[in-house]
Amino acid sequence: MPRTSRPVLAALVAAVVVTAGCTLPVFAPEDSDGAAPKPPAGSKAPPAVPGTQAQWTPCPEVPQELVGRGAQNMAYDCASVAVPRDWNAPQSGGTYDVAMIRIRSNDQGDRIGSLLINPGGPGGSGIDTAVYLSFGQALGGLPTEVTNRFDIIGFDPRGVGRSSPVKCISDKDQDATFAAPPDPRSDEEFQQVVALNKRVAEGCGQKYGDQLGTFSTEQAARDMDAIRSAVGDAKTTYLGFSYGTLLGATYAQLFPTKVRALVLDGAINPKQDFVAGSESQAKGFERAFTNFTAWCRATPDKCPIAPDARKAVTDALAKAKVSPVQGDDGREATPGWIFVAVISSLYTESGWQQLAKAVDDLQGGDAGGIFDLADQYADRKPDGTYSNLFDANLAVNCADTDQAPSVERIRQLQGEWRAKYPLFGASLALGMMPCTFWPGKRDPYPAGAANGAPPIVVVGTTGDPATPYENTAQLAGMLGTGHVLTWEGEGHTAYPSTQCIVTAVDRYLIDLTVPPEGRRCPAR
Repeated sequence: MPRTSRPVLAALVAAVVVTAGCTLPVFAPEDSDGAAPKPPAGSKAPPAVPGTQAQWTPCPEVPQELVGRGAQNMAYDCASVAVPRDWNAPQSGGTYDVAMIRIRSNDQGDRIGSLLINPGGPGGSGIDTAVYLSFGQALGGLPTEVTNRFDIIGFDPRGVGRSSPVKCISDKDQDATFAAPPDPRSDEEFQQVVALNKRVAEGCGQKYGDQLGTFSTEQAARDMDAIRSAVGDAKTTYLGFSYGTLLGATYAQLFPTKVRALVLDGAINPKQDFVAGSESQAKGFERAFTNFTAWCRATPDKCPIAPDARKAVTDALAKAKVSPVQGDDGREATPGWIFVAVISSLYTESGWQQLAKAVDDLQGGDAGGIFDLADQYADRKPDGTYSNLFDANLAVNCADTDQAPSVERIRQLQGEWRAKYPLFGASLALGMMPCTFWPGKRDPYPAGAANGAPPIVVVGTTGDPATPYENTAQLAGMLGTGHVLTWEGEGHTAYPSTQCIVTAVDRYLIDLTVPPEGRRCPAR
């Protein structure tokens, strides 16, 4: 699965790496024959009626088409909930159908209610993520202690996946944005990136017009309360990763008395403006990359580009600008694609070894590893098509901000941030550009206290590249009822990566026991 608010080094990567956060890197189990997961399935749930209970229909085809099978002892049902396109004018403008999946263990007992899941992005599919998480803790999924007490509810937020998806960027333009230089120095190169961003934004505006403003985070948070009602819960229990922390925090501010328990893992700081949020990500990725280079020096037997991994990567970027290696599908491994591969590798510590090998292979004329990493991040299929992850990502991020800087300001920040964050600064500055041209109405989310809400657990990872650790205490403090839980590890998000975090989060979800103040879990 993807990763998640963004660089436009190409114009869209940042959209997927900047400001909003990034998607939880969940990886599906392999099919029984070892094949890669198949494309997502659609549900056959009956049409939704606003304000009614969900009408669940068995949908075993969803895990079958995603993974090749369902998890043992799990039942899969699908439904949808109808929501107003604009909650501010619910009687006009039609509805969206928000698609959901319910995963229930056959061993369920003492049921507490539903656990609502959002993987981040914005643009990540909660349906896909819920399926992957249903395979149990041994495969990186949810512990049986949780699945035995909750129905797991995955949903695709409005505009994402199976929920009235936004799709307005051509595969050709997607390829162009990822292939574009991450740090265009000449005016000619820079203007080419500007033109690409403008073309993408104008195309989305021509297709959707004022509807673009309805894909904001606040609108999606209101949808969450419709989901709560449709599944029959008096209060919401929620697990949100990355951008999902922003969605959960917005819900807590809008519906504080409807909260049972919220786990917000990989925090976004809603009080940061668009520019500050982008810079914090540049800082986070630079720090994570520095950690990767230190690992290379310490474990050269696992890192073929040791001892100076930073030089190996920057040399690869420089060489690719002059003579890029061609991949098996005819694509050239330009600096843009290499940069996306680096971004992708930093989402999990296990990606470090994959990056080192990919860069080493590239030096030998093999770009396969680079494209594997980049395509995993971009959600690019083998046939060259894309999901709507990045279309939705731009629609949400740009609807959420009314502070997009001018092209001239971005050009200035490109140089300033390059000096501060040599590998990532320029690209993260460029990543703000899509919203500079975005034509839709803006609908910024609230950034204040969740007055009246119960304790909320905010989980942070000290080495997180996409949602820097500093955001954790900032989000907890803003909400007023937040409690920080720290993992001293690497990669993006913590639960359920380590047993210490699992134990603390599960006790909170099940028993509402808040982790002790200042609780820190070791990396191993």
